[in-house]
This record gives sequence, C-alpha cells and structure tokens, in this order.
Amino acid sequence: MIETRELTKHFKEVRAVDGVNLRVDRGELVALLGPNGAGKSTTLRMLTTLIPPTSGSAEVAGFDVVRQQREVRLRIGYIGQGNGAGHSQRGRDELISQGRAYGMRARAARARADELIESLGLGEVANRTVSTLSGGQRRRLDIAMGLIHAPDLLFLDEPSTGLDPQNRANLQEHIVRLRAEHGTTIVMTTHYLEEADSMAERVVIIDHGRIIADDSPQRLKSAHVGDRVVLGFDSESAADDAARALDGARHGAQVRITSDDGPRLAARSAALAPASIEVVRPTLDDVFLTLTGRSLREETLVEVSS
Repeated sequence: MIETRELTKHFKEVRAVDGVNLRVDRGELVALLGPNGAGKSTTLRMLTTLIPPTSGSAEVAGFDVVRQQREVRLRIGYIGQGNGAGHSQRGRDELISQGRAYGMRARAARARADELIESLGLGEVANRTVSTLSGGQRRRLDIAMGLIHAPDLLFLDEPSTGLDPQNRANLQEHIVRLRAEHGTTIVMTTHYLEEADSMAERVVIIDHGRIIADDSPQRLKSAHVGDRVVLGFDSESAADDAARALDGARHGAQVRITSDDGPRLAARSAALAPASIEVVRPTLDDVFLTLTGRSLREETLVEVSS
C-alpha cells in the first residue's frame, strides 16, 4: 500500500524528512512515533499529496504521489491535525457532502453519516453548525469525515488529540473494528505511547527526519531495553549471593537484572528466596531513551504544554 524511496523534504534550511525508506503492506496498522518536529506529519502530508517531496519518491495504493495525485486521493482517507469542516455548515451535511465527493450515492452517504454520528457520540450536535461545536466535538467530526467512505488506506495525524478518555477509547475501538471488518490499512501518528503500544502491530520511530527503529512494539522493547527484574533481600550478603548467581547488579539489599523474559527469570529467581520480586516491563519511551538519550514522553509534554 505504501512504498517510499529516499523520501526527502526541505523547508529552506531545514531538512524535515531526510531520506525515509518505508514499506507498508495491505492490512497493516502502523504507528509513527517521535517528538514534534521529527518529520512524522510532514511524511504524512507528502504521502497524502498535500505537499510535494523535495526528492525521492513515494507510491501510495500503487500510484505515484506526484504524478498521480487524483488516483491516490480517491483511495485514501486523511484526518489531519486541523479542523477540516466548514464552520458555517451543519455537521451532518458536511459528512454527507464528503461522502458524495467520494462518489457515494446519497442514500449510502446518509446511512454512513448516521452510523458514524452514533459511533463517535455526535448525535446531539450533528445538526448544529460547526462553528458552535467544542474543540473535542470538531475533532470527532473531522474523524468521521475521514472515515465516511471507508477507505482502503487511512492516515490519521494525532487523531486522539483533544479527545477525552471515553471518546479516545471509542475512536480506538472504531479504528480497530474498521481494520478487522474491512481490511483497512492504517498509518497513524500519535503522542500517546500507550495508544501506539496497544493498537499498532508495528511502530516506526522517527527522529530528526530519519527512521531510527521499525518493528513490533514487543520486539523493539525486547531488543533495545528488555525487562527489568528487581529482587529484594533481607540482607546485603544474600543480595550478593543472588547477584553472582544471576549476573545482576546489587544496590544495597536489592538485585537488578535486565532480561528479555522477565517473568521466566522471576520464576527462576524464586529459588533464591527473595523477600520481594518485581518485574518492570519496558515502554516505548524506554526504547526512545535508549536510542536517542532523550525521553520522548518528557519532550512531548513540554511541546504540548507550550
């Protein structure tokens, strides 16, 4: 569904995307992860034909994003970070018009609009003008507009931003169901590490415009971080013995060991009779920290708050 070759985008002196090579197969759910300014949104904007690459090439759904823009646009859905609906239009009308623009018959567009309005909790506001909606309501309307034609390939740029936890969960459920029922290929950027970890079968980490890691969340965590097993003992001498037996590091009466299978190591260490056993599973932020020396979570919090 997607194949890029040395995809690059410059903005004057800034190399926003720097030679990205990416392949996404039909039916995959891929999350692009990285801090603001890493090149995620710029990559999506090139793949959706909104901006041209400076160099390199990209094919989406089998069509070139520069030479065959119309064919690409007919086969994708795109939910950007900004508000896509006309402020003076009613939400329901915007959805139906979007469906008609994609070639849906009027009856099918109305039925699909009703389905999405119910699914995304827009029933009470669907007949109001867009300008009167709250930020979260507008965001849900944008999402419905991107989903109206049930596209083969769906791009979502920070789809959960501005949503409360309940609506975020509803959106995640809808995305997963869309993929399961229709085989939709989904590429999304997100600031929510847990969202990428739980939803995506594949995570692509981007930093300074380049891909620095690409694998399943579990394999990324195992390969770059591993589980951390912390054993507590009643004395430092007992901790010394355990550290030698398990090749761990002693910190006072604690022993800390990194393992690619923390639960199995914890079960094995029970024979040493520790007073406590804790298995700390790694996160995608731990992976980013290991690869770059920076915390993705901390950078994101600073950027969002500013």
